[in-house]
Amino acid sequence: MAFVKSSIATRTIALGLTLLATGLIGARPASAEATLIVEVDSGKVLHAEHATYPWYPASVTKLMTAYVILRAIKERRITLDTLFTATGNAVAQGPTKMGFGVGATLTVDNALKMLMVKSANDVAVVLAEGLSGSIEKFADEMNAASKRLGMTQSSWVNPNGLPADEQITSARDMAILARALILEFPEYEMYWRIPAIRYGKRTMPNHNGLMTYYPGTDGMKTGFICASGFNVVATASRNGRRLIVIVFGSPSGGARTVKAAQLFEKGFNGSGLSWLMPSLGTVDALQPIAAAPPNLRDEMCGPGRKRPASEEAESEEIATNGSSDTDNSSAYAVSARTLRDRLGKHMTMLGGTPPPPMPPVVVYLGAPKKQGETLVAARPGKRKGTAVVDVPAKPRAAAASMVPGFTPASAESKPATVTPAAETPDTPAPRKKRKHAADKK
Repeated sequence: MAFVKSSIATRTIALGLTLLATGLIGARPASAEATLIVEVDSGKVLHAEHATYPWYPASVTKLMTAYVILRAIKERRITLDTLFTATGNAVAQGPTKMGFGVGATLTVDNALKMLMVKSANDVAVVLAEGLSGSIEKFADEMNAASKRLGMTQSSWVNPNGLPADEQITSARDMAILARALILEFPEYEMYWRIPAIRYGKRTMPNHNGLMTYYPGTDGMKTGFICASGFNVVATASRNGRRLIVIVFGSPSGGARTVKAAQLFEKGFNGSGLSWLMPSLGTVDALQPIAAAPPNLRDEMCGPGRKRPASEEAESEEIATNGSSDTDNSSAYAVSARTLRDRLGKHMTMLGGTPPPPMPPVVVYLGAPKKQGETLVAARPGKRKGTAVVDVPAKPRAAAASMVPGFTPASAESKPATVTPAAETPDTPAPRKKRKHAADKK
């Protein structure tokens, strides 16, 4: 009898945990993270915690922007070589941005690379206005795409994720979008796995720390505003199996990287996925809840921190082996050395450190240097900062190692050198009622 009672209690606890994970009971505390693990091929949910709770997306918004642009390419409305022009509205966007002036032109290909690596807010508006004519009309396309994909908790008013009360999504919805990007556009997947871009004399690394510290990472996008905390939609592959991991609301970029890596390990190894736990089904079957998204502004950027958190500051500090959390007194501070220590065992298990990353992809202003949407692979050139192009005989067969639309630096086509504009406070997004925070990423 004691065993029966114990078994019932165990199943009851497991069911309660599942209901909490799917957001069916209880209200999550504002300080908790939202996390999710989903198999790409099947859509099966391996783990969910607050996954259907509404959240401010920050710059993971740019995954939806990329989706709308890639759909437009597929529908032959534009091509990778289509030129878009920066307007005053685009140039006025707050940081992070490329900083070019009014009238600058860039191809869709270069814009996508800047969008996904630098997370440039000005480039997001260039794409939106170039395709749809205005931010408002592009937001309509974003919302239409969300509805078509079954992203029932998402609402978009701008293409970059700058603070807006009506810009909302959830971990569930972003997993649906990530699957759609992977399954609908496999030929363009290198856009979300480029480790760095080179623009003039500047090299700009991807903010996704998993690309450096977790072997097998192959995408996708990070984001941060004070209201949302540090977010990431990430993908990784191992032994022919690909997973999506989502972390929303981490207290720092370093903590976000560690949490995402731990979730990948849980998903790949099955650790903690007990047979006693009821099946969570597929990601589209997770039941959304009606609630207001948490506002983490005080925790992320309030007076309790030594200085406001920012995505770019964390990337710079990680690169120099400093603290990955701008508040060094925080219990969540994670140094680059700690990241290596925590994740090093996984690198060893997989055969050592990850292979050297591919060279930074050169981006530039102006017309395409080579016509056509040619897939090419890059290898390091003899001179520093250059690349040599190899055109595979069977480009589709070699797609895993290619960058769509990659164009190398050359004597005939030097990337434009542009002095970035000074970073200014965020500009209001269309239809926004109020701002909550400054967006650094």
